[in-house]
Amino acid sequence: MRNLSTLLLASERRAISGLAGLYASRMLGLFMVLPVLALYADTLSGATPFLVGVALGVYGLTQATLQIPFGLLSDRFGRKRIIALGLLIFALGSMVAASADSIGGIIAGRALQGAGAVAAAIMALLADQTREQVRTAAMATIGLSIGVSFAIAMVLGPWLASQAGLAGVFWVTAALTLLGLFVLWRWVPPAPRRLRHKDVGMDRAQFKSVATRWDLWRLNASIFSLHLILMAIFVAIPFRLVEAGVAIEYHGLAYLSIMALSFVAMVPLMILAEKRQQIKAVCLVAIGAIGLSLVALALPVSHGHALFAGLFVYFTGFNLLEATLPSMLSKLAPAGAKGTAMGVYSTSQFLGAFLGGTLGGALSSAFGLDAVFVGCAVLALGWWLFMWRLPSPPPLSSEVVALGDTHPDTLELLMQRLADVVGVEDVMVVPEERLMYLKVNRKALDRGALDKLIPTDKP
Repeated sequence: MRNLSTLLLASERRAISGLAGLYASRMLGLFMVLPVLALYADTLSGATPFLVGVALGVYGLTQATLQIPFGLLSDRFGRKRIIALGLLIFALGSMVAASADSIGGIIAGRALQGAGAVAAAIMALLADQTREQVRTAAMATIGLSIGVSFAIAMVLGPWLASQAGLAGVFWVTAALTLLGLFVLWRWVPPAPRRLRHKDVGMDRAQFKSVATRWDLWRLNASIFSLHLILMAIFVAIPFRLVEAGVAIEYHGLAYLSIMALSFVAMVPLMILAEKRQQIKAVCLVAIGAIGLSLVALALPVSHGHALFAGLFVYFTGFNLLEATLPSMLSKLAPAGAKGTAMGVYSTSQFLGAFLGGTLGGALSSAFGLDAVFVGCAVLALGWWLFMWRLPSPPPLSSEVVALGDTHPDTLELLMQRLADVVGVEDVMVVPEERLMYLKVNRKALDRGALDKLIPTDKP
């Protein structure tokens, strides 16, 4: 098997690198505020713990509301135009927040940032720009860029705030977004086509089949809970570091060491999950670790080394779930419905972020910092029990195959023959896209029989 880079066309390399950079820089701007806003809120008029929590999470509300409409608009008016519009709204929100001297201004700016909801449009443009045989790897690159941007944001945000204040964080975010506009127009090539991709975008016709699946709802509840807890505890974590004697200007270094160690710790668990087919067990371990770390962070002894140990356990569980939950969703979603399932999943994530910030601020305001961790620990327990009933996902993966010149009259017969191939678990043909979506068990797949039915240009 040749390296992926040798398979990609030049236009595909530019599209993947440019769009992954756009996605990552946008998430970087959203997350850089996370470790610093609570600490710098005393410089803002009208700030209370509750309103700080709202400011942290409000982007999730506008993002959840507008991501699907932006995706549909990109189908109608063009990907680049809608992405550019979203980036301009995001930049405007960053500038509003940078100029604000009150918590209300920060909330308005963060809400505008979320209103630039171009995630679905970016993924659709990437699908337009890539061939079926490299699209899965291209989407994985986007996923990797999100994880990297989160880690960088946790380090860069505190450093920028120590140098230029909270406003400086937002001004840098605005500058990165405007740079992203240049990348969009000058680096990302024009899309050769504009189609609706069932493995990427939301398909209303498939919504019922996705919405009635309890296994998928358990995953939606998981990403909802994961980001609810993340936003909630960052109302309190920065103050825990200050109480532990870590100066504000060194918070970035503290997060750097914790994040680096957590990434190292999650690697063997990822291998266990994917290679040994223990993905459900690993997810339950990760949720349990998050719950225990939250209990530890609520205890009076959560200072010094105990604090860093608790944060290490938490971020190991968080990063592990960020990687494994989408993998589980890909395995469980019906053939051709991955885009719709991912749309519901992403909406759940953003709603969790909004409610998490609000809940964390409310608990902190009413009962103090310890209550934030206790409340989130109780939620983690309920989350663990809800996930316990999830069936172990089968070792399936998705494939998208071009139909080429296959005559429409033969599609029904082709589907029947494909269903008889050993290892093919689900088949969906979309004639208008000239594509076929398969769910296959790669370990059992009779690749020879499949290739005879559908010749591919895979190496």
